[in-house]
Amino acid sequence: MGCTRDLAMLIRSRAPLRLGLAGGGTDVSPYCDEFGGAILNATIDYYAYAVLEPLSTGMVEFVSADLGQATSYPVAPVLANDGHLDLFKAVYNHIVREYNHGKPLSLRISTRVDVPAGSGLGSSSTLTVAMLAAYAEWLNIPLGDYELAHTAFVIERVEAGLQGGKQDQYAAAFGGFNFMEFGGNSRVLVNPLRIKDWVVSELEASLLLYFTGKSRTSANIIWEQSRNVRDRNELAVEAMHAIKEEAFRMKECLLRGDFHSLRQVLRNSWESKKRMASQITNEHIESLYACALEAGAHCAKISGAGGGGFMMFLVDPIYKDKVAAALREKHADGAAYASHFTSSGVQTWRVR
Repeated sequence: MGCTRDLAMLIRSRAPLRLGLAGGGTDVSPYCDEFGGAILNATIDYYAYAVLEPLSTGMVEFVSADLGQATSYPVAPVLANDGHLDLFKAVYNHIVREYNHGKPLSLRISTRVDVPAGSGLGSSSTLTVAMLAAYAEWLNIPLGDYELAHTAFVIERVEAGLQGGKQDQYAAAFGGFNFMEFGGNSRVLVNPLRIKDWVVSELEASLLLYFTGKSRTSANIIWEQSRNVRDRNELAVEAMHAIKEEAFRMKECLLRGDFHSLRQVLRNSWESKKRMASQITNEHIESLYACALEAGAHCAKISGAGGGGFMMFLVDPIYKDKVAAALREKHADGAAYASHFTSSGVQTWRVR
């Protein structure tokens, strides 16, 4: 599959990052394969961007602007991993093999992400979706939302061998508030939620997104979580069952606009999540959590696998500045982020 390539053209794409509201971790194998997983997440107005430029130089160039990394190679049907932007290579290799008859492509793909690496907002998976969508736009590959997300999952988790779950790719592809169910044989069902405008506005007004000042690598946490399921660690598996149930409760709370119960779901989910793996929380995270509650926050949870990255707090909107100031005083390297929910998934466009 291919097309006539216009070298005077740029392909741009962007895909939204996501907040996991409930069920996080139940989308990770082997739990979801054996027991079924359930996730409720929502996309926010922070993005992963990709720019694809067709070249006639016989080179393949990769640039990660936010990481300050760049590398280039002569065109080839397969680019070997060498520790430099290997995820970019995994996307390129898949596209060439599956959609360009094994014929190499000359191009430059440049990316940036709005938040620090290791954020817990699904940035690597979202970046994979953005890059894949840019290639699909360039080569006229007809990928629907499900196929785009599944392909990104295969590239990142299977072919690149990166640890993680399945929700991030689907959130980036679909956008909005979604209740997702995961089962064996790669079965995924995405249920977009029709949440009343006032509920979204109240949640948005109450949300304080806070970067802990410490990025983290999720692979070790996810590996331990998966091992706990394989080893039938009773405490961890029961915690994951509880987290899955909280996803169903969170869906009901959002659809009904029941914020009292919603806050309790978040509290329960955080306590259950900490039992899934030993590295999910630490002294720093617990200190920030206690500080925010003392300053007036209703509840909090870590975003993503845990260990660092972003925390989300629900706060009376009047007291958001007070809570943010208390957190900064506790840890000067942290930062509060304003955020809004979005309804769109990945987008691509051409610039001439």
